[in-house]
This record gives sequence, C-alpha cells and structure tokens, in this order.
Amino acid sequence: MPAPLWDARRRRLVLARDIPGEKPLYYARLDNGGVVFASEIRSLVRHPGVSRELDMQALWDFPTFLWIPEPDTVLRDVRAVERGTMLIFEGSEVRRRKIVNRFGPGLCVGDLPDDEAVALTRDTVVEAVTSRLLSDVPVGSFLSGGLDSSIICSIASRLLPDLATFTIGFEDLADPYHGRADESLQAEALARKLGTRHATIRVQAQDFRDSLRDFCRYADQPFGVSSGLGVLAVSRAAREQGIKVLLTGDGADEAFGGYSWYAHLVGIGTRVPRPPSEPSVSFQNFGLSLNERLDTLAGYAPGLRAWAWHYYAAEEEKERLFSRQTFGSTRSSLRHFASLPRTGEQPEDAIRQDRDFYFPFEMLRKADRLTMAHSVEGRVPFAAPAVQQLASGLHMNQMVRDGELKWILRRAFADMLPEEVVSRPKHGFNVPVDAWLKGDWSDLTDAAFEPGSALNRAGMLAAGARNVAEEMLQSGTRLNGHTIFCFIMLNAWLEEFAAWN
Repeated sequence: MPAPLWDARRRRLVLARDIPGEKPLYYARLDNGGVVFASEIRSLVRHPGVSRELDMQALWDFPTFLWIPEPDTVLRDVRAVERGTMLIFEGSEVRRRKIVNRFGPGLCVGDLPDDEAVALTRDTVVEAVTSRLLSDVPVGSFLSGGLDSSIICSIASRLLPDLATFTIGFEDLADPYHGRADESLQAEALARKLGTRHATIRVQAQDFRDSLRDFCRYADQPFGVSSGLGVLAVSRAAREQGIKVLLTGDGADEAFGGYSWYAHLVGIGTRVPRPPSEPSVSFQNFGLSLNERLDTLAGYAPGLRAWAWHYYAAEEEKERLFSRQTFGSTRSSLRHFASLPRTGEQPEDAIRQDRDFYFPFEMLRKADRLTMAHSVEGRVPFAAPAVQQLASGLHMNQMVRDGELKWILRRAFADMLPEEVVSRPKHGFNVPVDAWLKGDWSDLTDAAFEPGSALNRAGMLAAGARNVAEEMLQSGTRLNGHTIFCFIMLNAWLEEFAAWN
C-alpha cells in the first residue's frame, strides 16, 4: 500500500507505493522546492501551488487505452509514484529506488516438471486468497461464473462459510467481438454449489447511465473502462449489505495467459502478412475474418501489433476527432510499446507488456477506485507479489497449451471446480456500449460533441468531430463504441473538474 515517511531530523520525505500498484499515490513539486502528495488528484489541486493545467499528451493517449498511462496524469504537473517504487525527497534532490519483489518462489517455475509447477501454482494462489480474507469486517467476492472468480470463491467459501458473492445481470445482448453479455445464470449455479450467500444485481442501460456521474467522479481522472460500471454497482450493493471488503478475480489473465489473443501469439510470426484492407486494423475490426485480422497483424511492427490486440482509438481516428491546433505537438500513443523488441519478439514479451501496462493501469485502477467509491476495499489476490513473481517465470506452454488458455491454472484447480467451469472459455464482463450508444445512450454523444460542450469550450474537438463520431458508431465493420465513450467521459470529467476546489 502507498506509504509516506517523514524524517524530521534529516528533513527527508519518502513516498513508497506497493509492488503491483493496487493503490494510487500522486505528487506535485512546488515552485518553492516543496512537494505535496495525496491518493487523489482532486485533493492535490486544493493546494494553491499546484497548477490545474491539463496534460494534452495524456489526454491524447486516453481514447487509445481508455485510461491515462502512468506516471503521466491528466494534469501536467502532477505525477504518479510508479508502482513498486520509492521516491526520496531530500533538499532539492529526488532519488528513485525500485522495490525488489522478494515474494514468491525463489526459482523459475518454467523449469519445473508439470506436476511440480501445477502444485506450486495452486499453493501460491491459495495462499494469496487466504491472506486476503483476514479482516475484522464482513468479506464478499465478485463471482462471474468464469474460471478466475470461481477459483477465488471456491477457496474463500471453504474458509468463510457465510461468504457473500455478487454478480451483475443485464440485457443479454451480443456483439460480434465479445459475444453474449450476461453470465449471471452460470454465476448463480456455481454459488448454489458453493453454498455462498449470493446476490445478482440486475441492471438495465438506464441504471448504468444513472451512475455515470459517480463513475466519472470516483475515477478521479478521465476513465472509459465501461466494465467499471459493473464494479460500481456491485460495490454499492455490497455496502448496502454491510460488506466492506470485496475480492476480485482481476489479474489471472495477465498472470497465467487468459486473453483470447494469447492463443495466436505463437503462430503470428509464421503467417504470411497481408497489406491492411483499411487503416490500422485491430481485433475491433469484426468485419474482417479472424484469419484476415491475423494476417494483417503479422505484418505489423511489435508496437502497432500490441495496440491491435486489445486497444481502441487509432492515431488517425484521434486526428479526425481532436483539434490539431490543441493537440498538434502530441506524440503517438504507440510510444508506450517502445520496450518491445524490434526483432525477435517472443510471445512472452506481449504477455509481459500486459502485466506491466494493461493490468495495473486498467484492471487495478478500476478495482480500487470503483470499490472505494462506496467505501469498500477491493482486494485482488492475483495481484499478490508472490503470484506475480511466480507468473514471471512461466513458460508459454504452461500458460497456453494446445490452444487452451490458462493451462496451468486450470490444472491447478481442476479438482476444486465443476468441469463446466474448468473448461469454460474466457468470457469477461462486457458492457454493450456499442449497442447502447446507438440506442438509449445516443443523446450522450450529441451532448459531448455539441458546440457548447465542455470539450468544445476547451477547444479540444476538430471541426466536424460530431459527424466523425456518428460515422464511427455506425460502422458495420469496426467497433468504435469505447472510443466515443471516452469522449463522453472526458466531456463529463471536464465539467466535474471545473467544480473542483
């Protein structure tokens, strides 16, 4: 957890942040050489010495990722203390020191025989879950019915007979990329087998819409991860039942190889590249067959391919939506993938990128901010340093084997879970934003792009951006709902920001 330490004798301040980055910590340097810090940016700007100037590069990055990558923040002079890092302020000097992860096995699990690797995986995950059940307040858990939350609930329910579990149920819409939206029936079936005190929170498009203001406020920075609306709804329901701690299954996909595109990482280098049929093809281009998408991605440089696997707005799309005058000096968001090897890229490199980038900045940020919105502490067992250390030593064929994702995690808990859970494909919690923005939420797009919107008053939108947004939403070949949702949430955040004092 983030921690400040003040040494009055030496007048030295140490700011330290937890290894996985579960909790936020921000700071700003003052003109007089001082430093201010807080866990929320809205708290920092109360200090008169902290500038409210927006970081336009960070805002340029936002629609690509649905969040702002650290250490940047939405404000130019406010920075995030990076995860697993100590900052030491002494006089005018600032020193940065990484916190070494000394948890977990002191060996490379990838070098072990299968049976030993599976047993070690089970022991490490069980310990991570068990240690996060320690509490003097009631504990509950998210339960989607998928593998990750099912593992956590199965372990926890053996130790907490009165475990409360929660899932979201809503319109069972389908989109051509994510599939069906609702998993509540599977979650309810598993809850009955485990004997948990289960609640299904049923919502409609209007329910999520009614919570958008809270979603914006408690995210602290511009945030467009729509699944966070479900986290917000569950944490509200949990708090109403007196639950003050919620376990989540976030992190297993990055740690153990669970995302659908990981199955294609091994073979991507053997495909015959094809020229892109349209600019910046990604997995959001459902109008192309899977083979067409993979053949196109095979010809991409590693950075562009990392974007294409699971991110959103392309550079040329932002150029049509954002004002060139305001954003003319910004750099490509693909710079965040510069650490990937230019040649000789291995499948593990892409997974490591997700662990270091996607997981902390999307999954952990979502889990923390939107549970704390209702004063509920979100705990993420798969973020445990010991689990992360174990995962860093896995070989690809332990994560994905013969097309089966999370192979080692499935083997580790096969005897604890029903077969239908162990064999169920990855689903994920998917909010049908594309469908809603074409229907019940269409006026939100109008409001964000109208001449008097906060976005336009700030000079951020290009001429004709409203028409571009509508064109993107109506595309018959590409899902653009989350890109436009980012502009809606940025517009809402600017309105919220204006009221900060």
